[in-house]
Parts: sequence; C-alpha cells; structure tokens
Amino acid sequence: MSFSRNSKVVMMSRDSEDAELVLAHLIHPVTVKKLVRRWLEEDTPSFDYGGFVVGERKESAVLLCKSAGVLAGVPFFNAIFEELNCTVDWQVPEGTLLEPVSEPITVAIVSGKVRHLLLGERVALNCITRASGIATQARRMSDIAQNTDWHGEVSGTRKTTPGFRLVEKYALLVGGISTHRYDLSSMIMLKDNHIWSAGNITQAVKDAKRVGGFCTKIEVECRSVEEALEAAAAGADVVMLDNFEPQALHPAARVIKDKFPHILVESSGGIREDTLFKFMGPHVDVISLSITTQGYQTVDFSFKIQKQGKNPHNPRVQTSL
Repeated sequence: MSFSRNSKVVMMSRDSEDAELVLAHLIHPVTVKKLVRRWLEEDTPSFDYGGFVVGERKESAVLLCKSAGVLAGVPFFNAIFEELNCTVDWQVPEGTLLEPVSEPITVAIVSGKVRHLLLGERVALNCITRASGIATQARRMSDIAQNTDWHGEVSGTRKTTPGFRLVEKYALLVGGISTHRYDLSSMIMLKDNHIWSAGNITQAVKDAKRVGGFCTKIEVECRSVEEALEAAAAGADVVMLDNFEPQALHPAARVIKDKFPHILVESSGGIREDTLFKFMGPHVDVISLSITTQGYQTVDFSFKIQKQGKNPHNPRVQTSL
C-alpha cells in the first residue's frame, strides 16, 4: 500500500484489548442488503441508459478522498457493490483520518463490470460522503471530551434522516461518540408533550414502568431541578436537563446527584461544538447534540474509472481557451 508524499494519513489509535472488535459486525447483513436494494432501485427505477453506452467489460475504479475527514460508511459502500457483483479493495481502514494536501488520497479500488460500477457510483458516494462527514464531526467532539478529561459521554440524538438512520448512527460510533437511543423502542424517553398529556411526571413514569418492565430504561426531559427530582423519585433512570445554560446546569446536576447518586444526568439543547466543553462537569454524565447528524459538512470523495492517459484527480479548468 502506498500513498502520495503530498497526502497524510493518520490512523485511529486502538487499545490492544479492542483489536478484535470490528464496528462493521454491528450491521445485520440482511438489513443492509434491504437498504442498498432500495437505494439502487430509487436511483435507477427503469432503464439504465448510461450502462447501455458503456457495456459489461471488466474495469476498475478508484475511490479518491479530496478533503480532510474520517473515513466511515465502509459496510454500506461494500454492500452496494456486492449487490452489483463488484469487489472492493480498501487501501486504508475505516476510522482513518485522511488529510489530502495537494493530491487526493486513493482510499479504495473497485472492480467489476463497468456498467455495474457506474450503477453503484453515486449511491455509494452519497453514502460514504455523509457517513464520513458525521464521523469527522463526531471525532472532533470525542477529542474535546478526551482533552477535557471528562468522565461522561458525548452523544448524538434521534434527529436523523428518515431511511438513513442506520448509516448515521453507525458513523457516530466510527467517530468515537455514543448514538443515544436508536429509536422510540430502544429507551422510553418522556418529553414535555408526553408529560403534559399524561398529567404529570410521576404519572407518566408510572405508566411507562408498567409497560417497559425491568429491562427498558426511562429518561425524562426536565426544565427545572424540581422536575428532575420528581422524575428521579418516580423511578426514572436518566434525567435530561433541557436547555440549561452552563451556569444553571452544573448546580442543578449537583443537587440531583447529591439526592440520587445512581441517576444519570444528561444535558441537551442548543449545545455547539465550540461550547461543548462548558457543559462538561463532574455531575453531568451525558451531553447530547443534534448537530452530530444535522448541519455537518460532508467529506469530498470522487469515483473514477482507471484509464491510461486519463487523470482521475480531475483537476480544475483554469482557462477555456
């Protein structure tokens, strides 16, 4: 494996005891197969006109990274081309921080029938650019938490793209932060609308425990210390202090922990990457941010068929004459 001297590749460090843990093993093969089939059908619902033009001769294409970012989305990229009977040879592992300087970095080589390569091109690029963008932002937030020496977890939220949640949640893990609950069935979260409709926090928690049983955690969104203490007394496992500024958050979290040490305290609402460190404190266990899956910058990748005499780097045109 070789890289341009003008490109820099930084590997994600792994603890030795985690060496056999592969995040891709989280992805159910049947689930991802269903996903990629829907994506491919959406992109080519009828005739493949471009495929008719190029035919079925065997070709290879390079996946190039053109902007800095953390590589993520490999299982989905693989599944797209496996569905099209193509093979993918990765030049760098998932989780790598790629930093192209003057030239793009060759990330993977994909081989197969040329019309199949082009059938998968845009679907695969759409997936990996977004997954890598999320992982890149998540890595920055993970680094902030580690550099602050904070005991808690930075987390995403359920504010994901319909139909694309699996990719986005997976990318958070590649970037090094938590996913929060995957869906409405993963954990019982009682927000203000639930509480207002149920009548009060105590009643809402009581009803939730009745159906959630011993194995499903209950989290309650709270706007005051009094609400948080009521939720904890009612049997909640997690209290979310919603839209608390740092100067209000930390004293409130201390009061809750003093009375209920076992309770997890989450901070959420209006937190940005540049203010994240202000919400980290000894009594805050989780900080969740919607910007992890909303408003991130994608990583720029391109996919080019390898042809002698053709430059896959696609340099910008400086003059038209």
